[in-house]
Amino acid sequence: MPRRRLAAVGLVPTLMLAAGCATGPGGADGPTASPTAAAPQEATGATPRLVLAYDGGVQVLDAATLDVVADLPLDGFNRLNPAGDGRHVLITTAGGFQVLDAGTWADQHGDHSHYFVADPQLTDVVLPAEKPGHVVAHSGRTALFDDGTGEVVVFDAADVAKPHRTARTVTTAAPHHGVAVELPDGALVVSEGTADARTGIQVLDGEGTEVAASAACPGVHGEAVAADGAVVIGCEDGALVVTGDLATGHVVTKVASPDAYGRIGNQAGAETSPIVLGDYKSDPDAELERPTRVSLIDTRTAQLRLVDLPASYSFRSLGRGPHGEGLVLGSDGALHVIDVEAATLTRSIPVIDPWSEPEAWQEPRPTLFVQGGAAYITDPRDGTLRAVDLEAGEVSRVVELTVTPNELTGVAGLAASTRGGHAHHDH
Repeated sequence: MPRRRLAAVGLVPTLMLAAGCATGPGGADGPTASPTAAAPQEATGATPRLVLAYDGGVQVLDAATLDVVADLPLDGFNRLNPAGDGRHVLITTAGGFQVLDAGTWADQHGDHSHYFVADPQLTDVVLPAEKPGHVVAHSGRTALFDDGTGEVVVFDAADVAKPHRTARTVTTAAPHHGVAVELPDGALVVSEGTADARTGIQVLDGEGTEVAASAACPGVHGEAVAADGAVVIGCEDGALVVTGDLATGHVVTKVASPDAYGRIGNQAGAETSPIVLGDYKSDPDAELERPTRVSLIDTRTAQLRLVDLPASYSFRSLGRGPHGEGLVLGSDGALHVIDVEAATLTRSIPVIDPWSEPEAWQEPRPTLFVQGGAAYITDPRDGTLRAVDLEAGEVSRVVELTVTPNELTGVAGLAASTRGGHAHHDH
């Protein structure tokens, strides 16, 4: 196989905009907050928080009580991405990725941790991008893709709020709506394409040399990492599965859809499962297809199975439970639970009233976010947020919000994880 190198590959000190950094718990640079912010308080344990975007700002909520901790004005249509360190969220906004400090974290001290909470802050740290796109956090590393330039920037998730960080940069051959994920061995899986067509992926080593590739992935979109470390990339006719490592060699395997057009564009992985849950659309002519099947890609066998659901869903409907179960928020208002090994629907939990996906993808719609043993579901029609206890299979708490919710994510309030989350944007 020819070994290609991409331009502008390397490790470079990266300077980002920053202001108002205070020294204190949370590392040498301390929490990125204004000098007038309340001092951090030590907590008895982790304090998970949710971050919710609305037209004109973001709210931070306590994940247990659903009480609003902070309401932070921010103009524009803002998208939310977990930063991968258990504390910060990257907000996709004009000019780049702005760092939100959710105000909950842990400091590790040998065999134990100390936990802290503080007032959430919209920091002045902005990771610049001409057209900020996908954010993928995995194994303590965070990869940003700039759709406007085709540049990928990768750095330690623990450094996301620091004014200076060392970053790996890779510039793809042409700007496109792309995605990248760095693996624990240092290999980088990155999409290939142009503004007109996305066609496949490359796997690059630490020097930027191609070690594996596939051009058999029209319409590349989205990614997920499975329990065995395999990466699944969505295509308009199935998916690509990347396995192996730099020592033994990476292998890219095409998994074909059962339909000539069978698009997988949004995926959800779980650290407890080798099977990735994906959406599945089979009508190439639909302006807005409301699918009623989901895909399951088994990274052990490179096989794809479909599961029929009693309702349609949207690109903000997919999640994974604490035991690796597949979760899909249906337009019938139920949270559908899938046994991914058996490829069967096991139960449906009533949560909200039936709904219909809006025509414009930017418009608010019921949204699912899963953290720990709870599934959080917004309903913009009545401005509510519900927590579903996944073990009990019932709604455990519901609150009325003061805003119309759009995107939803969260932070666990833990030290930087060895496994990360990801944010999938369907457009």
